Amino acid sequence: MSPELIALTMFGTTMVLLLTGQRVFGAIGCVGAGMVLMLYGTGGVEIPFSAAFKLFNWFPMLTLPLFIYMGYVLSEAGIAEDLYKMLHVWFGRVGGGLAIGTIFLMVIISAMNGLSVAGMAIGATIALPEMLRRGYDKVLITGVVQGGSSLGILVPPSVVMVLFGMIARQPVSQLWLAGVFPGLLMATFFVIYVIIRTRINPDLAPVVSDEELNMPLREKLKLLRAGIIPFLIFFAMTGLFIMGITSLVESSAVGATAATLAAIAKGRFSLRMIHDTARKTLGVSCMFLWLILAALAFGAVFDGIGAVRAIESLFITRWELTPWQVIIMMQLSFIVMGMFLDDTAMLVIVAPLYVPLVKTLDLGFDNQLIWFGVLYTMTCQIAYITPPFGYNLFLMRSMAPKDITLPDIYRSIWPFVLMMTFTIVLVMLFPQIALWLPEAVRN
Repeated sequence: MSPELIALTMFGTTMVLLLTGQRVFGAIGCVGAGMVLMLYGTGGVEIPFSAAFKLFNWFPMLTLPLFIYMGYVLSEAGIAEDLYKMLHVWFGRVGGGLAIGTIFLMVIISAMNGLSVAGMAIGATIALPEMLRRGYDKVLITGVVQGGSSLGILVPPSVVMVLFGMIARQPVSQLWLAGVFPGLLMATFFVIYVIIRTRINPDLAPVVSDEELNMPLREKLKLLRAGIIPFLIFFAMTGLFIMGITSLVESSAVGATAATLAAIAKGRFSLRMIHDTARKTLGVSCMFLWLILAALAFGAVFDGIGAVRAIESLFITRWELTPWQVIIMMQLSFIVMGMFLDDTAMLVIVAPLYVPLVKTLDLGFDNQLIWFGVLYTMTCQIAYITPPFGYNLFLMRSMAPKDITLPDIYRSIWPFVLMMTFTIVLVMLFPQIALWLPEAVRN
């Protein structure tokens, strides 16, 4: 059996198992282990085992549960709710101000937890009902919450980038820094879109009445204190890490500790809260761990049979594709897969093929895998909100008020998909948008 046929068999079998409803880690791990037994017999069982066991010697793995814990604590402590009250007062007089404030809120929440789920939950349960009550167009604000929440996997500390760094063996710090400018650029496009839409049609976003916003300047300034805790947590975690004072693992511990102290300071720390947070953290962390183990086992078999070199020969030699055409094919495949799979499933399926292939491409600049990690993460944002099976679509439907229907949710996301796609194109055309900051900090 040729390497090309073995590669197609492995991918095809994996997709069939996933379509039957099997868990992602079970499908991928089963295919990897089954293929190595079929090719090498019982003597080959050491291949996936050795690859998976490397994970336990990789200390950045410790950051995952700590970052996930931090995000859940900040959500349970009501810090996001306080932030929204502040933004409501300071942006209420601007046309579309609450929608713009919601985008800012999503960026702040992203900078605190690195998960899109937390941003979606906060936006759907806090921001959406408030904006609906004030007469905002439901399609517009549904798109704002979905688009804004997706920033959680791009703005540091991104858990998805930690996962990519583990599988691709790239520095997580460089990936985080590379996501800063693309994330802020995307958020800027979202804000400009809201401003233009509300200027053209003011009825989409009525200005909040003076009665609601009339308060002394002293009270408004007090509300600004809601932003102090998130800033201090972000600085203690990311700032100290970038300055080289703490390592990646130490930074995640600082963030988790700071979030816990913030919950205590606000009087919202309780045994019930810590119990619920611990259960959620354990569930998500175990899911990531099993996925990484399966991906490493699958990748070891895939690379061992020479499939990567065979695919490289197919693309570059036989089809005579240019390096940029190969990258475009990869991005298109991410978008197609993102309609049916979540971000982690996409990564563990294609990483064994794409990561080694990107290393061999001559794109004309350094740090290609860091840049590719940003492209992958940005494409995941589209996958989150793209029908028919975008994860955030159904999450939004389950948490949104009854006034918002599934057709409303589907209609709301297309402008944001276009803006995300445009941002991806810009990062592909101008790689320094992503690479300038990590190179500047490293030098």
